[in-house]
Amino acid sequence: MERESMEFDVVIVGAGPAGLGAAIRLRQLSAERGRDISVCVLEKGSEVGAHILSGAVFEPRVLNELVPDWQDKGAPLNTLASDEKFLFLTEKGGFSVPTGLLPPQMQNHGNYLISLGNLCRWLAEQAESLGTEIYPGFAAAEVLYDEQGRVRGVATGDMGIGKNGERKDSYQPGMELLAKYTFFAEGCRGSLSKSLMTRFGLDEDADPQTYGIGLKELWELDPAQHKQGLIMHTAGWPVDRKTWGGSFIYHLENNQASVGYVVGLDYRNPHLSPFEEFQRFKTHPKIRPMFEGGKRIAYGARALNEGGLQSVPKLVFPGGLLLGCAAGLLNVPKIKGSHNALKSGMIAAESVFDALAGGDTGYGVLDSYPERLRQSWVHEELHKARNFRPAFTRWGLLGGLVYGGLDLKVLGGRAPWTLRHKHRDHETLKPAAEAPKIDYPKPDGKVSFDRPSSVFLSNTNHEEDQPVHLTLKDESVPIAHNLAVYDAPEQRFCPAGVYEIVRDADGTNPRLQINAQNCVHCKTCDIKDPTQNINWVTPEGGGGPNYPNM
Repeated sequence: MERESMEFDVVIVGAGPAGLGAAIRLRQLSAERGRDISVCVLEKGSEVGAHILSGAVFEPRVLNELVPDWQDKGAPLNTLASDEKFLFLTEKGGFSVPTGLLPPQMQNHGNYLISLGNLCRWLAEQAESLGTEIYPGFAAAEVLYDEQGRVRGVATGDMGIGKNGERKDSYQPGMELLAKYTFFAEGCRGSLSKSLMTRFGLDEDADPQTYGIGLKELWELDPAQHKQGLIMHTAGWPVDRKTWGGSFIYHLENNQASVGYVVGLDYRNPHLSPFEEFQRFKTHPKIRPMFEGGKRIAYGARALNEGGLQSVPKLVFPGGLLLGCAAGLLNVPKIKGSHNALKSGMIAAESVFDALAGGDTGYGVLDSYPERLRQSWVHEELHKARNFRPAFTRWGLLGGLVYGGLDLKVLGGRAPWTLRHKHRDHETLKPAAEAPKIDYPKPDGKVSFDRPSSVFLSNTNHEEDQPVHLTLKDESVPIAHNLAVYDAPEQRFCPAGVYEIVRDADGTNPRLQINAQNCVHCKTCDIKDPTQNINWVTPEGGGGPNYPNM
């Protein structure tokens, strides 16, 4: 069966803020200037927003630019930041840091506490009302190239392939979506973006990208513990002072709160489990009372870019562009990337529209996009923030905090130097024998929980009879190398219990079992696996988590 094809001026991979911002701006320009630019958005989640996970505190500045009447159109920005706290935690206690001492980038006056998934659902409505075609449940699985090696679009994955790789009765071939320009807005560590990095050497002149794993729960709090509009961040315990980590707690409307924990994936101890660090964080005496009497209603996890400006790769290549978190535009001290993602989508749209309106026939290297991005406030704020994250790598928690305060608060981010990232996250683990084991407490089922109950709340589901989408380049590596040297760290760095070492009844014959059904598409395994033996590829479209209000 041959694949059918559809042609558009622009195909966008990913219905996150970057992709939807690009779609809206392209269709706005089409209406304003009387030149129709056809736009298609592919989304691997079962619906727009199903795979979106973020804190999130949102800067409305970019929405004021994109949809100035967003309030009249019912954008789900319902809770304005009203109070802010920053705590430094020790094992038994901690202390508050006055927010006035924090750099401006870490202050949130005028920002909104939101569900980014709900904002994306609303953005999709705006895009569709302007004439964008959006196809949820279709995963872009392959980049298509012409005979000259230029990107000419993408193909969705085949449906109805069994575990054995053979076609089932329900088999349907993927569809080719062809375009003059293809926007890759897959989010952090997108599988197609990763392949493009390799093919075109996009990151050759950039510092290594570094990542964090963000774990999040949505809670219904006891009304006595809820304060709508409160933003709380913590640093310090439970991770050690050489490990990048910290929490967020955002009090939304309707007695709900988002609580999350981020661990830098450049951590060194292979015994560390980001999931367990998150669970024990909630047991701290300054934190636990907030959740007592409440109910956990959702869970999820997602990797995030933390490299900053010096790790941003080349953004253009023949026929394509990288947007948003696929480009690594998160601002680390702000703990925000959605506003930059939206703005990058707008800039990409304006660049492509002007090119096509000026007679460009497509498939070129659109240098006007990165140049416009360099002239925007996105570049300005990333330049100011560029030294914040690498300072922690060099000097640890206390040294990094002191340096960050001096750089951002005193120098205003205008230091005449740039600190560099020197290692990729998969290169940093010590052998298990050289690292202390960590004694994690058992979950109490009230404030702290186990992985199975957490994955259940993520509403994760995959068609079971399909090829495993977590592929191994060499099936001997998990036991011969990972288990032997690092005590199988994939059992701990995965936040969903996907990777499990199983043995025979007598304790012999260890082997790796991959529970792909549990995968929440966070991409941590693809990033942290020590030999880069694990390669995450797209499962059948629509598979994965189904996040509500996240």
